[in-house]
Amino acid sequence: MQWHGFACEAVTFEGFSGFVVFPAAGTANGLLAVKTEYWGAFPHALEVPLLQAGFHLCFLQNRCRWGADDDLDRKARFVRCIQDRYGLHRRCVPVGMSCGGLMAVKFAARYPELVSSLYLDAPVMNYYSCPCGFGDGDPLDGGRGIREMLDALGLTGTDALDDYYDMPMHCIPALVRSGIPVAMVAGDSDRVVPYHENGALLQEAFERAGLPLLLRIKPGCGHHPHGWTDPQEIVHFLLHYAGCDFTKG
Repeated sequence: MQWHGFACEAVTFEGFSGFVVFPAAGTANGLLAVKTEYWGAFPHALEVPLLQAGFHLCFLQNRCRWGADDDLDRKARFVRCIQDRYGLHRRCVPVGMSCGGLMAVKFAARYPELVSSLYLDAPVMNYYSCPCGFGDGDPLDGGRGIREMLDALGLTGTDALDDYYDMPMHCIPALVRSGIPVAMVAGDSDRVVPYHENGALLQEAFERAGLPLLLRIKPGCGHHPHGWTDPQEIVHFLLHYAGCDFTKG
C-alpha cells in the first residue's frame, strides 16, 4: 500500500483504525510524527516533507475531535506501541491542524514525556471561539459543531463550558512548564478559528516565558489552506529539537 509515494501500512489498535507510513529506504532518522486528526488533509503542508526528511508518520482514528481523555490516552499507548515496534525515538512530533491542533496541545500537556516539539496550524485553543459558532467566527456546519462538541465531552449545554477547565488554552501553563518547542502557522484573516482568540494565547505565553516558538502568520489568509510557504523551515525547526528532553517535571 502506498501513501503519496511512501510505503504505508493500515493498522488496527484497540479497535480503532490507523496508519503507519514509512520514509524511503535508507533515509529513516528514527523520529516519529503523529497526525492527530484529519488524516489525509493537506498532506504536503508538513507530513510529506517530514517523510522526505526521514520521519515515520502515524495516525490513529479518534472517537471525537475535541480532545477527550480516552482518545488522548489511547493515542499515547499507540505512540508507544509504534515506537517499540519500529525502534523509534521515545519522543514524537504531534502534527495538529485546526481541531487536530487542540488534540496536539492537550496530548502534549498530558504526556510531555512523549513529545519533543509541536506543529500547530490554525489550532483551536478556545472552545468559546470557533469552530463551535461562538465569538466572531463562522459556525461549523451551521452550528452543529456545538452539539457535537458538547456530546463528545459529556457537557449538558453551553453554560457548562463555564466550569470546564480542560480546553487547550487551559493546558498552556503545562506546556510552558514543560518547555516543549512549538512551530505554529496561522492566517491573520481566519474567521473559523480566529487567531487572536486561539493561537495568540499560546504565542503570548511562550513569548513571556522565552520559550522556543517558530511563528509564521499568513497575511490575508483564512482558515484554509493549511501550511507555510516553505515547509522546510518548519521541518528544520522540528529536527533541531527532535529527541531533546525539555521537560522539567
